[in-house]
Amino acid sequence: MADLRVLDGPKDNLRQVKSYQPSMWSDIFSSFSFDNQVQEMYLQQIEVLKEEVKMMLMSKESKIEDRIILIDTIERLGVSYHFEQQIEEQIEQIFIEYQINFEKGNYDLFATALGFRLFRQHGHNSPCSVFVKFKGKDNKFDINLSNDIKGLLSLYEATYLMFHGEDILEEAMVFTKYYLNVALPKLDSFLQVKIKQALEQPTRRGVQRVETRNYISIYENEESKNHILLRLAKLDFNYVQNIFKKELRDLLMWWKEMDLISKLPHVRERVVECYFWAVVFNFEPMYSLSRLANAKALILLTIINDTYDHYATFQETESCTENLQRWDIKEIDDQLPEYMKIICRFFISTYEEFENEDQIKLQGRSYAVTYAREAMQQLAKGYSKKALWQLGKEVPTFEDYMSYAVINSVCYLLISSSFMGMESATKEYFEWLNSEPEIVKATGLYGRYMNDVASYQRESKEGLLATSIDCYMKEHAVSKQETIVKFVELAEDCWMTINEERVATSNYIPSHIIERVLNYSRGTFVTYNNGEDGYTNPEKVLMPYIIALFKDPITII
Repeated sequence: MADLRVLDGPKDNLRQVKSYQPSMWSDIFSSFSFDNQVQEMYLQQIEVLKEEVKMMLMSKESKIEDRIILIDTIERLGVSYHFEQQIEEQIEQIFIEYQINFEKGNYDLFATALGFRLFRQHGHNSPCSVFVKFKGKDNKFDINLSNDIKGLLSLYEATYLMFHGEDILEEAMVFTKYYLNVALPKLDSFLQVKIKQALEQPTRRGVQRVETRNYISIYENEESKNHILLRLAKLDFNYVQNIFKKELRDLLMWWKEMDLISKLPHVRERVVECYFWAVVFNFEPMYSLSRLANAKALILLTIINDTYDHYATFQETESCTENLQRWDIKEIDDQLPEYMKIICRFFISTYEEFENEDQIKLQGRSYAVTYAREAMQQLAKGYSKKALWQLGKEVPTFEDYMSYAVINSVCYLLISSSFMGMESATKEYFEWLNSEPEIVKATGLYGRYMNDVASYQRESKEGLLATSIDCYMKEHAVSKQETIVKFVELAEDCWMTINEERVATSNYIPSHIIERVLNYSRGTFVTYNNGEDGYTNPEKVLMPYIIALFKDPITII
């Protein structure tokens, strides 16, 4: 738990202020110099290589297995956003051909599992029965498969697309994990790195740009690598990284000008980590406004979370929430303490900045800012309710607590902020988001379970029902450890719902929209996996990812 220090509050009140670890990054990203000539050089080479890759994708002569390997490689190297139309056309064709050929028993374990994973990732309901042929007479996976490392790894990755009730994939996950771990000591160093990385962070749950960086380093050591794809991936990574650096520098300058840390010393300073999460949602270069909106929204919610949880009196949280519902900078309550006035003004002025963005104006999408603002107002209400519970003024049941879980998980806020900078995110998709679709609810619950497990030690207060874990322990008369095990199970259950709904919604929600929902879950997994609170303590979790994405470019020979 963070150290405590006492600061003077209002005359009749002394406040305990948590002293969090200060930002790790100081001036590392503030001094970046953007070189337009370098960017232009990257871009010219990327455009040439893109044409060559398009020709590969549209080739009619390749075997199905080669085509699915090509698509998977393009996606894992992080350049599929250049070829969305071509890839979707290919997936549609291959899915039909694959189903026909599968009936003839033409595919080995590797190709079967890879095809299954790709189809489900793209919204096709590929049946798990494709794996029955790999079982023996005892209805267990054939022990001889344990020698097929390539096939085992492919099947292992496929299991993370599991639906509820798919026992064969649950068996496959146990089977592949066991035999991959058994094989590890006997493998060469290259394969060891590849498998260890997959076991720690399966492709389905990894942050896309982090996965790209990792996969490039693996792919360049593959004997069968395609040099055109590898070079395109490296050039694209550095090109996009330079855009990130520039945006991060500008964001840090904006934050410095606000000078809020001196005025709100109880708040975690996590600007770089907020920008990392913005990249989790939208890494593609054309989504600069989405990243800006998400980073600033995360900064705002960190302020309100730390204020409501650890600093403000309950009366102040209520008053602040009421002011944020009015959303009028001219009518901020004079009775609010000065630090609360600063917070209210900062929130309102930030969204006014978004409304004045040229991109928003030119596209006629002021409604996007309205939806995102309303999500922030809802979050303030949810945090106010949480403050009521934390201060012991109400004792919630577990069901009561979880009824606010999706709002307090911030998924609505971050998804709507992500949509803000996407011209294709029309009113229809904001309305769909606000209709509380199952995939969004499952995503929010997944985030809540993972976050609460990771932050329990920091947030719990002796004698108070401060978190969902406390509520569950009390209501079910179980230990903390039993509760944590249960929460992990509930989180996995949510992930299966997310997989199912990804396929179920594919007929009416475009992939580029639904991916923003999935990206919230990926960011949650990376930040809070293994019970670590990577946001509060980034040095334990997020630091290597931030360095890889924003600091060190890839060497290109």
